[in-house]
Amino acid sequence: MVRISQKLLFGTQAVDWQERINTARLREERASRARIIMKKHGIASLLATRGENCRYLTGLKGPEFVPQLWYVLFFAEGDPVVFAHAGYFHQFPDQAPWIKTWRVARCWFGGGCGLEATRAETRLFANEIYDELKKRGFSGEKLGIIGFDGLAREALSSLGISVVDASQIMLEATAIKTADEILCLKTVAAICEAGWYKIWDAVKPGIRDKELAKIAIAALYDAGAEEVPAIGFYSGPLTFERGFRGSDRLIESGDLLYLPMCGVTYMGYKSCNYRTFIAGRKPSEKEKDWYKRLVERLDRVIDAVKPGNTTADAAKYFPAASNWGYRDEAEVLTIEIAHGIGLSNYGPPIVNRQWSFSHPQVFEEGMTLAVEGREGEFRVGGVRLENMVVVTENGAEIIDHMPREEILGPKT
Repeated sequence: MVRISQKLLFGTQAVDWQERINTARLREERASRARIIMKKHGIASLLATRGENCRYLTGLKGPEFVPQLWYVLFFAEGDPVVFAHAGYFHQFPDQAPWIKTWRVARCWFGGGCGLEATRAETRLFANEIYDELKKRGFSGEKLGIIGFDGLAREALSSLGISVVDASQIMLEATAIKTADEILCLKTVAAICEAGWYKIWDAVKPGIRDKELAKIAIAALYDAGAEEVPAIGFYSGPLTFERGFRGSDRLIESGDLLYLPMCGVTYMGYKSCNYRTFIAGRKPSEKEKDWYKRLVERLDRVIDAVKPGNTTADAAKYFPAASNWGYRDEAEVLTIEIAHGIGLSNYGPPIVNRQWSFSHPQVFEEGMTLAVEGREGEFRVGGVRLENMVVVTENGAEIIDHMPREEILGPKT
């Protein structure tokens, strides 16, 4: 039987009278874990871009509307260097005093500035990285890089820098969450619950799915979300297999509907959960049976998520793709799966029949996952459920508290 995690003891505001999420400790413990993993793999310096990587290493939040607008040179020993984007470079230093060294970032918009300009800018970029490495005596050692395009790699290599891909180092570091990270995920799960209840109140025949999305977005921000992604519902005949979302359908009597509450953030930590609703009536026996089978199998998956077990132990409870008449497990990728969650989603561990039997990963205390599946009938309708869980010493605990036992029909 699945276990439910203890609810939060605090809200989203900062106070002086209660220990809540300790942001300084959050930054320090993440950086410390990254350094431990770097030393384990013999990497003295790490050059990282993309928001989730830079935030993990520094606690900073920067612009992401174009790739590689800002980046971080991080060291296994010593303070990092932050290369900040224009504007941010002037705003950040007095607001983030834990970062001691700032530089202006170089960006070439993926080559959009033209061939010659790109060559010139990537040369400047590489020279600046080389200078920072040389100051610390690391110019002859491996440089792990994460998230950069081939132009950046070529420019660094041309200066004799030994460039290695370090994406697996970052994935290994982020797989185990600190106590404060787990509290961040519990908080974003509670924020999502506020959105779910507003949706539950509003689901009625005649409302458009985009109107429901607006209600959800407003509720999530009111509850304290840092960022809310574009939200779109799957409804009626588009619920199995999931079709286009946010289609602006008028919800009709008896429609099943759900939405991915995925990517809602609190302190950068992302939600990933689903609930299923029905408009204007109670679910039929067939729909109840779909949902019952779905809950039972996700419960079995969650029960198998415990320290020492592997992803293969949990994956066996997901049905084979052939159960639905499919030929390849790739046809249920991101549909029948459990995946790591945190500052980014779809990190380790990954649980599915596509990879887990041949390439199992070991569950460890402190890992956080989302576990999801669906059932239904093509172009008739379907149900979907996803729970966020944390791995404790005694097994997995569900951290999102919105009711999950049945399809959420009209309130009486």
